[in-house]
Amino acid sequence: MKTRRALIFWGGWPGHMPEPCARTVADMLGDDGFDVAVEPGTACLAAGPLDGFDLIVPMVTAGQIADDELAALEAAIRGGVGLAGCHGGMGDSFREATDYQFMIGGQFVAHPGNIIDYRVEIARTDDPIVAGIGDFAYRSEQYYMHVDPSNAVLAETRFDGAHGDWIAGVRMPVIWKRRHGAGRVFYSALGHSAEELAHPQARTILRRGMVWAARP
Repeated sequence: MKTRRALIFWGGWPGHMPEPCARTVADMLGDDGFDVAVEPGTACLAAGPLDGFDLIVPMVTAGQIADDELAALEAAIRGGVGLAGCHGGMGDSFREATDYQFMIGGQFVAHPGNIIDYRVEIARTDDPIVAGIGDFAYRSEQYYMHVDPSNAVLAETRFDGAHGDWIAGVRMPVIWKRRHGAGRVFYSALGHSAEELAHPQARTILRRGMVWAARP
């Protein structure tokens, strides 16, 4: 059986611990039998063909991406390579790159109240990525995002209005999957730090989502 290959590239704002998170995710993928390459920065995206990978995991909050790097990444995903990631490392990358946001299916815009307690509510209990995982409590940044309506939403959260009464009752996607061309895309807004990736439900969902996104 062919060993699947994954590329993790990391950088950007250090507050999200990109390198430790990249190493944690690399260990997760290694446990699932992937051969994992971990690279700093975005130059690796244009350094050589990406179609030899089965999965690409961004771990870059904010940051910049060159036109040729983004073009190479988008072409790889559209051609069938999987894309998966979490929190700001994938959902708040390259803020000026709308082609990237189109591929991801969303973009972070705020986390009212910063680190707070909230609930994650499973929206599609029949989906294998979240099957057997009930609603759960979570403490972190509760991401408010601009979200593509074509996403297949797997979990949501509700804003209670304590940190902005105008958003009271808003239900916001937390976890979704989608397609971009022939590629599968998975995103989870959970995972602010390497320590958070040890949260049992968040870790299980991310691990399953990455495996799902990888080229079959």
